[in-house]
Amino acid sequence: MNKFNVKMHVLAPITFVVVCLLWFLPASAFGIEGLTVVQQRTIAIFAYAALMWMFEIIPAWATSVTTIVFLLLAVSNKGLTNPDMGALVNFRELMASFADPIIMLFLGGFVLAIAASKVGLDVVLARVMLKPFGTNPKWVLLGFLTLISVMSMFMSNTATAAMMLAFLAPVLRTLPVDGGGRVSLAMSIPIAANIGGLGTPIGTPPNAIAIGQLAAMDINVGFAAWMVRFVPVVIIMILFAWWLLQFLFPFKAKDVKIVIEPDEHHEMDWQFWAVTGTFIATILLWMTGELTHLNSNVVALIPFGVFALLGIFKRDDFAKIDWHVLWMVAGGFAIGTALNKTGLAAALVESIPFGSWSVIAVLVISGLLGWLLSNFISHSSAANLLIPILAVVGTAMNEQLGAFGGVTTLLVCVAASTSFAMLLPISTPPNAIAFSTGLIKTNDMAKVGLIVGLLGIAVSYAVLLLFPF
Repeated sequence: MNKFNVKMHVLAPITFVVVCLLWFLPASAFGIEGLTVVQQRTIAIFAYAALMWMFEIIPAWATSVTTIVFLLLAVSNKGLTNPDMGALVNFRELMASFADPIIMLFLGGFVLAIAASKVGLDVVLARVMLKPFGTNPKWVLLGFLTLISVMSMFMSNTATAAMMLAFLAPVLRTLPVDGGGRVSLAMSIPIAANIGGLGTPIGTPPNAIAIGQLAAMDINVGFAAWMVRFVPVVIIMILFAWWLLQFLFPFKAKDVKIVIEPDEHHEMDWQFWAVTGTFIATILLWMTGELTHLNSNVVALIPFGVFALLGIFKRDDFAKIDWHVLWMVAGGFAIGTALNKTGLAAALVESIPFGSWSVIAVLVISGLLGWLLSNFISHSSAANLLIPILAVVGTAMNEQLGAFGGVTTLLVCVAASTSFAMLLPISTPPNAIAFSTGLIKTNDMAKVGLIVGLLGIAVSYAVLLLFPF
């Protein structure tokens, strides 16, 4: 039986049965007090999306589109619903998933990469930035991991991933089509972007959420103190990821060298310099968002506007945009909206009896819960859900937590755990950007995400327990 038959004759029926069970079971079977009809429907649709993405029964974008349709019909205020079923989701919010600001950042990133490729800027940048790492594929891979992780410490990990997509194409062209090295290089983008954000308080929103909650409790966590603990975590995990990628997706031949030749088909004309100037300006604006107060999603559309105005990006170039990736990501946003707006996410967290657990159980399970939630809803949403509740739990258990660094360790560990959530293409925007290359299978991403995620959480806990704030 081939893979297609296994998926359609075995995995598809399993998914159907699981979804039906979750849809029709008595609400009391879930152990969540006050579970509403729309919340139960959301659980069933969530299971449908998760299983379809993991099993790849249909294309990922098709799973996302059907998920949004199911949510519109089953839990929205304009679907097959009534107010007695619980808190309904405004249908406009679900439809807005197709035009979420992050989708616009993706769009801007794709346009930037297309324009850079058209004028040959991608080749020039890749040669300059990767030159210090030589031509050996394994060192080039380390170069990618290092560059991306450092950039993600100071700018949006999505913006970093979108920018690095432009550098990846000329490197991939030097490698055998059937070698695992192409997968390794593509996977380096989400791994390094997600891990790198952990290195500074501004690297990713959950870091700032945890620090803000602690500040409200009169506990100060400084910029340098954070970096002293988490930059080593980033270094350890980047080195581990470097080894893991080579082990799982080895380069085809040891004598392959990555030599990026100058592109003779492109001249350094006015279009080249226009794209170069816009590229540099976009990166600077992404990096100085705190000063300019310009949102990174807004900045991402500036290149689109400039290139359209100058005629660099033409009508035919729209066909080069990976629209299927945008629709795939939209499904993840729609699920996050449903989980939050129906009250299901909050109900799930509140149903967990943190107060009756031991200190070790609270520390470990809160971190794992943060990681698990962040694979399906935004990292910021997961942190906003968990951290306020755990702040109360931590304060009540402060004496017992004292030996482990107090409530600070608890909250910071939860924030750190969200950075390691990278199981699926929809888990983080960098994952989706890497998936757009067409080189990565969902099960490969899940395998790497599981190993790197769980080890990353363990390393973060170890560092904080050995060197508490």
